[in-house]
Amino acid sequence: MAYPVIKLKRGYDLLIEGEAEEKIIPLPETPTTVAIKPTDFLGIRPIPKLLKKEGSIKAGEPLFYDKDYGEELTWTAPASGEIAEIRRGPKRRIEAIVILLDKEQDYYEHEATLDNADSVRKALLSSGLWALMVQRPYGLVPRPDEKPDAIFMSMFDTHPLAPRLEFLVKDYEEDFLAGWEALKKLADGLPIFLGYSAERPHEDIFLSLNGENIRKYFFSGPHPSGNVGVHIHHVFPTYKGSRKIWTIKPQYLVWWGRLFRKGIIDLTTKIALTAHEVKEPAFYETIAGVNVKALLKDQLKNDHVRVISGNVFTGTKIDMEKGHVSIKDNMVTVIPEGDFPEFQGWLITHYPKPSISRTFLSGILYHLGIPVRYKVNTKMHGERRPFVVTGEYEQVTPMDLYPQHLLKAIIVKDLDLMEQLGIHEVIEEDLALCEFVCTSKTPVQKILREGIELFRHEVG
Repeated sequence: MAYPVIKLKRGYDLLIEGEAEEKIIPLPETPTTVAIKPTDFLGIRPIPKLLKKEGSIKAGEPLFYDKDYGEELTWTAPASGEIAEIRRGPKRRIEAIVILLDKEQDYYEHEATLDNADSVRKALLSSGLWALMVQRPYGLVPRPDEKPDAIFMSMFDTHPLAPRLEFLVKDYEEDFLAGWEALKKLADGLPIFLGYSAERPHEDIFLSLNGENIRKYFFSGPHPSGNVGVHIHHVFPTYKGSRKIWTIKPQYLVWWGRLFRKGIIDLTTKIALTAHEVKEPAFYETIAGVNVKALLKDQLKNDHVRVISGNVFTGTKIDMEKGHVSIKDNMVTVIPEGDFPEFQGWLITHYPKPSISRTFLSGILYHLGIPVRYKVNTKMHGERRPFVVTGEYEQVTPMDLYPQHLLKAIIVKDLDLMEQLGIHEVIEEDLALCEFVCTSKTPVQKILREGIELFRHEVG
């Protein structure tokens, strides 16, 4: 059967040295803690209601809930152990709940059946695995009392150094397929859209996903062709928020499957340690939310680096001693800090730099289709300045939008113009490339999130 192929030309593939080899290596140090970060789940309050603040806790035992979402949706402990710390930020915002790991994991039992949509919904809400889904528009945790118009899942990831999703579910096939059955039950007849790469080969575990109301599309082109937001825009757009769409990543279905097969929360996963500052880029099998120190021991080429939970476009900087990988991330990227002086760096290329501009050799090579992998750092190569209208944003955004005009509308808080320019269509990951190529060094993702929050509170 021939499926539609959507060809995207706009975008940019940032190729970085240090791609993780698809093999699992032993952890250099036994993890001692895991953490769950409420800040990873957009839409909930900065200070959720804690159900347990101290003492021992089992994996999957209720830990907190959000008053706006109600007690029906409960976040649970990612592992068993002793609650070691409630880490707080500004205005007492809870940034992380840290658990000191047990040597042997003890699991809280959940009642979970695949009988119908209601039973699946109830199990996902009580287990906390519901919060792994993201609602469009706005990129929030879906509300338990609402139903979507469709569910989307991207079967490939085009972010820099992102692991192949088939490898993340390898060895967990039974759990993955059980999670897929749960997703179909939850959809309850609604369409499920699956987005595949037309350029990368997919394994049978993904290609064999079928059923009623399953719609498959193939996408070709550079990053962000793997972003689910791009798929939604081209296949089933939200039309100024008139549609609600839920999205989920394929690897999370493994955790769903374990819930329905075994009745427990087992967040064992694979995490890639990547980039050129790592001695042996590869994968670890461990518990999601693990302390990053356990992954980095004896693996760094030097200590003056930035450790990122996630990828270089949308990831979060974490402390290499006390930081934890986000439960929602399957990769850690390590690159040098770019705080060294560079004489006339804007004029003289002291080392190969990735760029879309033909001013640099790298830009010429890219436009000629010659792939080159780079050693990157955190240097911005400039400072923040007023918006310069260059058309750069449009070059890397494969959507019918005007990103720069949207950001200007957000800055002046023009709600009507924000809506007309498509604020319902995008979240941070969709415009992250704009921030990377921006001549004005504008914090695009920060401004966009501020605009989304303003819009949803003022307009709904």
